[in-house]
Amino acid sequence: MAAYIIADLVEISDPATFQDYAQKAGPTVGKYGGKALIARGNLETLEGQWKPGNIVVLEFPSMARAKEWYNSTEYQPLRAQRMRSAKTNMILVEGM
Repeated sequence: MAAYIIADLVEISDPATFQDYAQKAGPTVGKYGGKALIARGNLETLEGQWKPGNIVVLEFPSMARAKEWYNSTEYQPLRAQRMRSAKTNMILVEGM
């Protein structure tokens, strides 16, 4: 069953470092069967108080594969780079 990582990039404090992260992290997603569905597109809040910064949605074949990517040796240093350059909220959710 497909699974989705949904990230809200609340604030990018170091755009150059974040851009470097994004260029390097993107190719690692495909190695785990994932693909980007949304990458910082235009957004509009329709209900509630949620004021997301930028939304990224990644699709993986399963929750297990998403976790493998997130915890992979190639993504670990990139994850640290993202955390240094941006404040992020992130969830993993199983699809239907």
